Amino acid sequence: MLKSTRSLLAFALALCSSALFSPAAETPSKEKPIRVAIVGLVHGHVKGFLHALPRNQSATLVAIVEPQVALSQKYASDYHLDAKLFYTDVEKMIAEQHPDAVLVYTTIQDHRKIIEIAAQHGISSMVEKPLCTTLEDALAIRAIARQQHVQVLVNYETTWYASNHEALTEVDKGKLGEVRKVVVHDGHEGPKEIGVGPEWLPWLTDPVQNGAGALFDFGCYGADLMTVMMHGQSPVSVTAVTQTDKPDIYPRVDDDATLILRYPKTQAVLMPSWNWSFARKDMEVYGTGGYAITVGADRLRVRYKGEAADALVAAPALERNESDSLDYLAAVLHGKIKGAGDLSSLETNVVVMQILDAGRKSAQSQSTVPLKPLPQ
Repeated sequence: MLKSTRSLLAFALALCSSALFSPAAETPSKEKPIRVAIVGLVHGHVKGFLHALPRNQSATLVAIVEPQVALSQKYASDYHLDAKLFYTDVEKMIAEQHPDAVLVYTTIQDHRKIIEIAAQHGISSMVEKPLCTTLEDALAIRAIARQQHVQVLVNYETTWYASNHEALTEVDKGKLGEVRKVVVHDGHEGPKEIGVGPEWLPWLTDPVQNGAGALFDFGCYGADLMTVMMHGQSPVSVTAVTQTDKPDIYPRVDDDATLILRYPKTQAVLMPSWNWSFARKDMEVYGTGGYAITVGADRLRVRYKGEAADALVAAPALERNESDSLDYLAAVLHGKIKGAGDLSSLETNVVVMQILDAGRKSAQSQSTVPLKPLPQ
């Protein structure tokens, strides 16, 4: 049990390298900190933010909304949070606190509802991956974001990996030639196996509240990276196979999936799973001029055409606004980063939902699902 607890803590900290901070802190850039409110405490990634609370200087935490009073009290006790921060109703919180953005830690199914409430008040949102559970919801979110002129961003752990940024840069600069194949591995031993909490596990393993199992939970990472690599282009088709290797633990959802995304000259193979021997998030990019394989968050193995062996290299450190979700969110709201078409952007993540939605349909029908570009 102690090992599981330690694994969960490490997992939460790693997944949420972004941080909140104390209101008294001054930002090095002298920008006024953005005012953020957490909505929902049932998504365990919120623990990463709260652990890092004192360190980040880009935002001020002004409120936490959670309808389950007992859960709020547990977080208040565990993280020594002022009881005055807590609300049970989103509308009441917005009326009293007027945040610049909400950080959404609800079930994935509830993302659309919270985003729409916030948008009606001119408030931007950042949600934990994936954006939502259906393509219909994704298009509705895009519509209200455009109508109300608000930002809707999606937080992925791998967005803040210098290794992924460098791999994408190698592609954009043509150092790997034309990309022919990409393989992305994401996942861990399984949510129950790593000790996911009782407020999280029931909905994470529910096909409606989470959209699917490992297919959605970890398939979104590779779909996100591929959509940016393909400059927002939808795949020509998606073929997916899912299975449940541990039906006694995950009787209602898949715990292992493979997706093949076909583009005009490129194939991507995404391998999301709750059956890995250990946590992993890595990408292999193969082109006509070489390959780049990410190793952890900050290194790559690269080999270019004509070379006899690969080399392990360090990825350049990311700029502050690109290395942390709240620094990024603040930069977007301050107009320093446009963000269109990047890993966190709404445009990218609507295509991600098109891919995941097609993957779910493909697995259910046991057939390839053809896709067309989404209407703009």
